[in-house]
Amino acid sequence: MIQNGDYLRAFEAPRFARLAPNLNAACFSLMKLMPARFMVDRAEATGRIVRGGHIVETTSGTFGLAIAMLAAARGYGLTLVTASSLIDVKLTRRLEQLGAKVVAIADPKGDGNQPGRLEHLQHILSQQPDTYWPRQYDSPENRLAYGRLADLVVRSFGRIDCLVGCVGTGGSLCGTGGFLRELFPELRIVAVDTHRSILFGQPVGRRMLRGLGNSVLPENVRHDMIDEVHWVGALPAYAKAHELFRTHGVFMGPTSGAAALVADWFARNNPEAATIAIMPDEGHRHADTVYNGDWLATLDGWPLALPLEPTHIDQIRPAAETAWTRFSWNRRTLQSVLRDQA
Repeated sequence: MIQNGDYLRAFEAPRFARLAPNLNAACFSLMKLMPARFMVDRAEATGRIVRGGHIVETTSGTFGLAIAMLAAARGYGLTLVTASSLIDVKLTRRLEQLGAKVVAIADPKGDGNQPGRLEHLQHILSQQPDTYWPRQYDSPENRLAYGRLADLVVRSFGRIDCLVGCVGTGGSLCGTGGFLRELFPELRIVAVDTHRSILFGQPVGRRMLRGLGNSVLPENVRHDMIDEVHWVGALPAYAKAHELFRTHGVFMGPTSGAAALVADWFARNNPEAATIAIMPDEGHRHADTVYNGDWLATLDGWPLALPLEPTHIDQIRPAAETAWTRFSWNRRTLQSVLRDQA
């Protein structure tokens, strides 16, 4: 068991990479440690978890790893509920080495089966009512944790005109954006999603690009904060991740590749705007897939020439994994946008 968790703080602070004169990226080793620690600290302070207690959460990967590291450091039991389509053998082994019990439920549709995962989680809570559930999808503590990131960004760069980030739970983009917009009311917030994710009105379906998107709608997604939405397919995200590594030595995962693709386009088209992109995941977990030429060769549409701009759309609809589309959201609620689409 990890005896001292203080060193884990090093994973929470990003390193900043300059990608263009007006574009910087916050590159994390494990971004989800920031909300995981904040939420566990608050639970301890308010008595929602006690020494030797148990934690349960639904996760697709990195939040599960973060909470597992904290649970090991602080002596908590941990059950992680995931889907069979999301968890790989290597990550499962890492989680189990940290003492976590991993429950992978069936995912026949390949969309992450978030409703089924939440149903199983509720069953665990009914059997063990004293278990602490961080509720990363709906707890405002997830968003509040990113006050630290907003502070680091302002201290490092001063005024920010545009924030670009991927959306899964909504915590990092809406949390960081909420704090930054208190300082800079005209801040543009650009959300990056992927096709067949329910977050911004697309019909749910099988998603090839993981680490962003969702099959349920978390309360932490604040639609009325968002200026524009980009849906990025898996292949453009992979291609951009490769380019980041080749040209900047930034070895990040495909979620970060999607964020970089959109942020680079925005920065080129708005050269006076100071832009920051949130990059949550390193590339090591994807060495056998995204960075494996043999695996990539099995994908329809690969190799893909890196697209330089999105296709602007007026009607929300899913597209191919080679596509990158953009929609003007204009700080509206989801209900308002869907009503206008009808």
